Amino acid sequence: MSEDIKKQIRHFYGKLAKNAKKGNSCCCSGSCCGPIANAPLIYGEEFLEGLPEEALAASQGCANPLVFADLKEGDVVLDLGSGGGIDAFLAAKIVGDSGKVYGLDMTDDMLALAEENRKKAGLMNVEFIKGYIEDIPLPDESVDVVISNCVVNLSEDKEKVFREIYRVIKKGGHLSIADIVTLKEVPDSVRQMTDLWVSCIAGSMPVDELNKTLAHVGFKDITISVEHVYSKDVIKSMLGDEAKTDSVDFDLLDGAFGSAVIKAVK
Repeated sequence: MSEDIKKQIRHFYGKLAKNAKKGNSCCCSGSCCGPIANAPLIYGEEFLEGLPEEALAASQGCANPLVFADLKEGDVVLDLGSGGGIDAFLAAKIVGDSGKVYGLDMTDDMLALAEENRKKAGLMNVEFIKGYIEDIPLPDESVDVVISNCVVNLSEDKEKVFREIYRVIKKGGHLSIADIVTLKEVPDSVRQMTDLWVSCIAGSMPVDELNKTLAHVGFKDITISVEHVYSKDVIKSMLGDEAKTDSVDFDLLDGAFGSAVIKAVK
Protein backbone atom coordinates (compact mmCIF):
# COMPACT_ATOMS: atom_id res chain seq x y z
CA MET A 1 0.00 0.00 0.00
CA SER A 2 1.39 3.37 -0.99
CA GLU A 3 1.53 6.36 1.36
CA ASP A 4 -0.97 8.05 -0.93
CA ILE A 5 -3.49 5.26 -0.36
CA LYS A 6 -2.96 5.46 3.42
CA LYS A 7 -3.60 9.20 3.28
CA GLN A 8 -6.72 8.67 1.17
CA ILE A 9 -8.07 6.11 3.67
CA ARG A 10 -7.62 8.53 6.58
CA HIS A 11 -9.22 11.31 4.57
CA PHE A 12 -12.15 9.10 3.56
CA TYR A 13 -13.03 8.06 7.11
CA GLY A 14 -12.43 11.52 8.49
CA LYS A 15 -14.82 12.93 5.93
CA LEU A 16 -17.34 10.21 6.72
CA ALA A 17 -17.25 11.15 10.41
CA LYS A 18 -17.77 14.85 9.66
CA ASN A 19 -20.69 14.08 7.37
CA ALA A 20 -22.25 11.73 9.92
CA LYS A 21 -22.01 14.46 12.54
CA LYS A 22 -23.97 16.72 10.18
CA GLY A 23 -26.61 14.04 9.75
CA ASN A 24 -25.49 12.87 6.32
CA SER A 25 -25.21 9.09 5.93
CA CYS A 26 -23.26 9.27 2.67
CA CYS A 27 -20.08 11.06 1.70
CA CYS A 28 -21.05 10.92 -1.97
CA SER A 29 -18.48 8.38 -3.16
CA GLY A 30 -17.09 5.05 -2.13
CA SER A 31 -18.46 2.35 0.12
CA CYS A 32 -20.58 4.68 2.26
CA CYS A 33 -23.01 4.79 -0.64
CA GLY A 34 -22.94 1.06 -1.24
CA PRO A 35 -25.50 -1.55 -0.21
CA ILE A 36 -23.17 -3.45 2.14
CA ALA A 37 -22.73 -0.40 4.38
CA ASN A 38 -26.44 0.11 5.09
CA ALA A 39 -26.67 -0.27 8.88
CA PRO A 40 -30.44 -1.01 9.11
CA LEU A 41 -30.10 -3.76 6.48
CA ILE A 42 -27.00 -5.27 8.12
CA TYR A 43 -28.16 -5.19 11.73
CA GLY A 44 -31.94 -5.04 11.56
CA GLU A 45 -33.97 -2.13 12.87
CA GLU A 46 -34.77 -3.79 16.21
CA PHE A 47 -31.06 -4.38 16.92
CA LEU A 48 -30.28 -0.68 16.51
CA GLU A 49 -33.06 0.69 18.69
CA GLY A 50 -31.86 3.47 20.97
CA LEU A 51 -28.54 4.11 19.23
CA PRO A 52 -27.65 7.64 18.03
CA GLU A 53 -28.38 8.28 14.35
CA GLU A 54 -24.82 9.57 13.92
CA ALA A 55 -23.45 6.14 14.88
CA LEU A 56 -25.58 4.50 12.21
CA ALA A 57 -24.58 7.08 9.61
CA ALA A 58 -20.87 6.41 10.20
CA SER A 59 -21.22 2.62 10.02
CA GLN A 60 -19.10 0.99 7.32
CA GLY A 61 -19.46 -2.66 8.25
CA CYS A 62 -20.15 -5.64 6.02
CA ALA A 63 -21.95 -7.79 8.65
CA ASN A 64 -23.20 -7.77 12.23
CA PRO A 65 -20.30 -9.17 14.31
CA LEU A 66 -22.42 -9.23 17.49
CA VAL A 67 -24.55 -12.06 16.10
CA PHE A 68 -21.64 -14.50 16.19
CA ALA A 69 -19.30 -12.92 18.79
CA ASP A 70 -20.60 -15.07 21.68
CA LEU A 71 -20.30 -12.20 24.16
CA LYS A 72 -21.42 -12.68 27.74
CA GLU A 73 -21.97 -10.44 30.73
CA GLY A 74 -18.71 -9.30 32.28
CA ASP A 75 -16.58 -9.74 29.16
CA VAL A 76 -13.88 -7.22 28.24
CA VAL A 77 -14.20 -6.51 24.51
CA LEU A 78 -11.98 -4.70 22.01
CA ASP A 79 -13.59 -3.30 18.86
CA LEU A 80 -10.95 -2.63 16.19
CA GLY A 81 -11.70 0.31 13.93
CA SER A 82 -14.65 1.35 16.08
CA GLY A 83 -15.67 4.27 13.86
CA GLY A 84 -18.80 6.02 15.11
CA GLY A 85 -19.18 3.38 17.83
CA ILE A 86 -22.07 1.24 16.61
CA ASP A 87 -20.53 -2.18 17.40
CA ALA A 88 -18.96 -0.96 20.65
CA PHE A 89 -22.36 0.26 21.84
CA LEU A 90 -24.11 -2.97 20.92
CA ALA A 91 -21.38 -4.97 22.67
CA ALA A 92 -21.66 -2.75 25.76
CA LYS A 93 -25.33 -3.64 26.13
CA ILE A 94 -24.45 -7.34 26.17
CA VAL A 95 -21.47 -7.27 28.55
CA GLY A 96 -23.29 -5.01 30.99
CA ASP A 97 -21.95 -2.84 33.80
CA SER A 98 -19.59 -5.61 34.94
CA GLY A 99 -17.97 -5.69 31.50
CA LYS A 100 -16.01 -3.19 29.45
CA VAL A 101 -15.69 -2.29 25.77
CA TYR A 102 -12.69 -0.54 24.22
CA GLY A 103 -13.13 1.08 20.82
CA LEU A 104 -9.88 1.60 18.89
CA ASP A 105 -9.63 3.99 15.96
CA MET A 106 -6.87 5.96 14.23
CA THR A 107 -9.01 8.88 13.03
CA ASP A 108 -9.46 11.90 15.31
CA ASP A 109 -12.78 12.87 13.73
CA MET A 110 -14.16 9.36 14.25
CA LEU A 111 -13.00 9.26 17.86
CA ALA A 112 -14.64 12.62 18.55
CA LEU A 113 -17.87 11.46 16.90
CA ALA A 114 -17.83 8.17 18.83
CA GLU A 115 -17.35 9.95 22.16
CA GLU A 116 -20.28 12.27 21.41
CA ASN A 117 -22.38 9.24 20.50
CA ARG A 118 -21.34 7.47 23.72
CA LYS A 119 -22.58 10.39 25.78
CA LYS A 120 -25.87 10.46 23.86
CA ALA A 121 -26.31 6.74 24.43
CA GLY A 122 -25.51 7.16 28.13
CA LEU A 123 -23.06 4.25 28.19
CA MET A 124 -20.43 4.27 30.93
CA ASN A 125 -18.75 0.95 30.13
CA VAL A 126 -17.30 2.08 26.76
CA GLU A 127 -13.93 3.80 26.28
CA PHE A 128 -12.58 5.01 22.94
CA ILE A 129 -8.81 5.07 22.44
CA LYS A 130 -6.61 6.28 19.61
CA GLY A 131 -4.22 3.88 17.95
CA TYR A 132 -3.47 1.56 15.07
CA ILE A 133 -4.64 -2.02 14.74
CA GLU A 134 -1.01 -3.01 14.02
CA ASP A 135 0.05 -1.60 17.41
CA ILE A 136 -2.82 -1.95 19.88
CA PRO A 137 -2.29 0.26 22.97
CA LEU A 138 -3.48 -2.34 25.49
CA PRO A 139 -1.56 -4.76 27.77
CA ASP A 140 -0.99 -8.45 27.01
CA GLU A 141 -3.96 -10.73 27.69
CA SER A 142 -6.24 -7.87 28.69
CA VAL A 143 -9.42 -8.64 26.70
CA ASP A 144 -11.74 -11.61 26.35
CA VAL A 145 -13.00 -10.98 22.83
CA VAL A 146 -11.82 -8.94 19.84
CA ILE A 147 -14.45 -7.87 17.34
CA SER A 148 -14.05 -5.96 14.10
CA ASN A 149 -16.29 -5.08 11.19
CA CYS A 150 -14.63 -4.70 7.79
CA VAL A 151 -11.47 -3.06 9.18
CA VAL A 152 -8.56 -5.54 9.14
CA ASN A 153 -8.49 -5.35 5.34
CA LEU A 154 -7.48 -1.69 5.60
CA SER A 155 -4.07 -2.79 6.91
CA GLU A 156 -1.23 -3.76 4.60
CA ASP A 157 0.37 -5.96 7.30
CA LYS A 158 -2.39 -8.32 8.37
CA GLU A 159 -0.06 -10.80 10.05
CA LYS A 160 1.07 -8.02 12.37
CA VAL A 161 -2.56 -7.15 13.09
CA PHE A 162 -3.39 -10.74 13.97
CA ARG A 163 -0.27 -11.03 16.14
CA GLU A 164 -1.41 -7.96 18.06
CA ILE A 165 -4.91 -9.38 18.41
CA TYR A 166 -3.45 -12.64 19.69
CA ARG A 167 -1.27 -10.75 22.17
CA VAL A 168 -4.10 -8.80 23.81
CA ILE A 169 -6.56 -11.70 24.02
CA LYS A 170 -6.62 -13.72 27.22
CA LYS A 171 -5.99 -17.46 27.02
CA GLY A 172 -9.28 -19.07 26.13
CA GLY A 173 -10.54 -15.84 24.57
CA HIS A 174 -11.40 -15.45 20.92
CA LEU A 175 -11.67 -13.15 17.93
CA SER A 176 -14.92 -12.76 16.04
CA ILE A 177 -14.67 -10.46 13.06
CA ALA A 178 -16.50 -9.70 9.86
CA ASP A 179 -14.48 -8.80 6.81
CA ILE A 180 -14.19 -9.24 3.07
CA VAL A 181 -12.25 -12.14 1.56
CA THR A 182 -10.92 -12.82 -1.93
CA LEU A 183 -12.58 -15.77 -3.67
CA LYS A 184 -10.63 -15.78 -6.95
CA GLU A 185 -7.56 -14.13 -8.45
CA VAL A 186 -7.82 -10.52 -9.59
CA PRO A 187 -5.33 -8.33 -11.49
CA ASP A 188 -2.67 -6.52 -9.44
CA SER A 189 -3.89 -3.24 -10.92
CA VAL A 190 -7.16 -3.72 -9.05
CA ARG A 191 -5.28 -4.07 -5.76
CA GLN A 192 -3.79 -0.60 -6.24
CA MET A 193 -7.11 1.21 -6.66
CA THR A 194 -7.61 3.63 -3.78
CA ASP A 195 -11.39 3.39 -4.04
CA LEU A 196 -11.20 -0.38 -3.62
CA TRP A 197 -8.93 0.03 -0.58
CA VAL A 198 -11.34 2.30 1.27
CA SER A 199 -14.10 -0.18 0.41
CA CYS A 200 -12.06 -2.93 2.14
CA ILE A 201 -11.90 -4.91 -1.11
CA ALA A 202 -8.40 -4.40 -2.50
CA GLY A 203 -6.77 -5.37 0.79
CA SER A 204 -8.72 -8.60 1.22
CA MET A 205 -6.96 -11.96 1.59
CA PRO A 206 -7.78 -15.29 -0.08
CA VAL A 207 -9.53 -17.62 2.37
CA ASP A 208 -6.67 -20.16 2.42
CA GLU A 209 -4.07 -17.45 3.07
CA LEU A 210 -6.17 -15.95 5.84
CA ASN A 211 -6.55 -19.35 7.48
CA LYS A 212 -2.80 -19.99 7.32
CA THR A 213 -1.98 -16.56 8.74
CA LEU A 214 -4.29 -17.02 11.72
CA ALA A 215 -2.81 -20.45 12.43
CA HIS A 216 0.74 -19.13 12.03
CA VAL A 217 0.29 -16.53 14.78
CA GLY A 218 -1.11 -19.17 17.13
CA PHE A 219 -4.90 -19.25 16.80
CA LYS A 220 -6.82 -22.53 17.00
CA ASP A 221 -10.34 -23.64 16.04
CA ILE A 222 -10.35 -21.30 13.04
CA THR A 223 -13.53 -20.99 11.01
CA ILE A 224 -14.05 -18.75 7.98
CA SER A 225 -17.59 -18.77 6.64
CA VAL A 226 -18.41 -16.83 3.47
CA GLU A 227 -21.80 -15.19 3.97
CA HIS A 228 -22.31 -13.17 0.78
CA VAL A 229 -20.58 -13.20 -2.62
CA TYR A 230 -20.44 -9.79 -4.33
CA SER A 231 -21.57 -9.45 -7.90
CA LYS A 232 -19.92 -6.93 -10.23
CA ASP A 233 -22.94 -4.64 -9.79
CA VAL A 234 -22.51 -4.61 -6.01
CA ILE A 235 -18.82 -3.77 -6.40
CA LYS A 236 -19.67 -0.94 -8.79
CA SER A 237 -22.10 0.50 -6.26
CA MET A 238 -19.51 0.27 -3.50
CA LEU A 239 -17.07 2.33 -5.54
CA GLY A 240 -19.51 5.17 -6.19
CA ASP A 241 -19.95 7.52 -9.11
CA GLU A 242 -16.73 9.48 -8.53
CA ALA A 243 -14.40 6.47 -8.66
CA LYS A 244 -12.07 6.14 -11.63
CA THR A 245 -13.34 2.91 -13.14
CA ASP A 246 -12.77 3.38 -16.89
CA SER A 247 -9.92 0.86 -16.92
CA VAL A 248 -11.64 -1.70 -14.69
CA ASP A 249 -12.95 -4.92 -16.20
CA PHE A 250 -15.81 -5.59 -13.83
CA ASP A 251 -16.43 -9.00 -15.35
CA LEU A 252 -13.13 -10.07 -13.75
CA LEU A 253 -14.41 -8.84 -10.37
CA ASP A 254 -17.76 -10.61 -10.60
CA GLY A 255 -17.80 -13.08 -7.69
CA ALA A 256 -14.18 -12.31 -6.77
CA PHE A 257 -14.98 -11.00 -3.30
CA GLY A 258 -17.40 -11.72 -0.51
CA SER A 259 -18.10 -10.96 3.13
CA ALA A 260 -17.09 -13.58 5.68
CA VAL A 261 -17.43 -14.38 9.35
CA ILE A 262 -14.01 -15.19 10.86
CA LYS A 263 -13.63 -16.83 14.27
CA ALA A 264 -10.63 -18.23 16.13
CA VAL A 265 -9.60 -19.10 19.69
CA LYS A 266 -6.43 -18.40 21.69
